[in-house]
Amino acid sequence: MLVKIEAIVRPEKTELILAKLAEKGHTAVTRMDVYGRGKQAGIHIGDVFYDELPKELLFLVAEAAHEKEIVDVITTQARTSDLGNYGDGRIFVHAIENAYTISSGAEGL
Repeated sequence: MLVKIEAIVRPEKTELILAKLAEKGHTAVTRMDVYGRGKQAGIHIGDVFYDELPKELLFLVAEAAHEKEIVDVITTQARTSDLGNYGDGRIFVHAIENAYTISSGAEGL
């Protein structure tokens, strides 16, 4: 079974996450610049209210057996302190029925 893991993280943490994933053999990752807000619904800094904050969306498809390892790497590298902070991000995991390589037509990973 395959899973798609999507992680919304702070932009300054992206390179650390990607390096650690690569060390573990997970090099096939897509990343996108995104903007949004989480449970805190934005942030006030002084008199300025930031409704949407810059984030990075990372996603990859892997064998389900690697899900815990990948989530642990992302969680460990994305946290801004031992306990974490608001805005550190979220991880979503989806079941994937199948995957196909466009160039070869190969099925699976």
